Amino acid sequence: MSKSMKRVARALTEAGIETEIQELGAARTAQEAADGVGCHIDQIAKSIIFAGETSGEALLFLTAGGNLVDADKASAVAGEPLTKADAALIRAQTGFAIGGVAPVGHINPIRAWIDPRLLEFDRIWAAAGTPHHVFGMDPADLPQISGAQTADFTQ
Repeated sequence: MSKSMKRVARALTEAGIETEIQELGAARTAQEAADGVGCHIDQIAKSIIFAGETSGEALLFLTAGGNLVDADKASAVAGEPLTKADAALIRAQTGFAIGGVAPVGHINPIRAWIDPRLLEFDRIWAAAGTPHHVFGMDPADLPQISGAQTADFTQ
């Protein structure tokens, strides 16, 4: 088990979330992950990272797999202009590589927001620290364990 996946598993256990991390052939996209676990694309919690222009920090937007983040709405929610986060910033702040950013288990605190669409399901799936692993959970627990605030930031 990779260090990244171990951090995710530990964070889930510490939060009292009982789940099993599953290995998929590929889960780099929401559609691949949805196909792999056999769910609707919107049941995949995508971790979209932007860089705050003012703060210089990575900011996490957890969105339903079929939704796109609206940059203007996301900037308004974050309270600062946003730019594309590069791989180095994402790795430095979260400890994850692009394609495997989990909603929990970050090596540094991160401000986060959650798409209300994710809260409409009985079960959602998210990256477990690698581009090939996911875990399922009750979406009602996601805001608490990720520190994410519910907000409208999608197109």
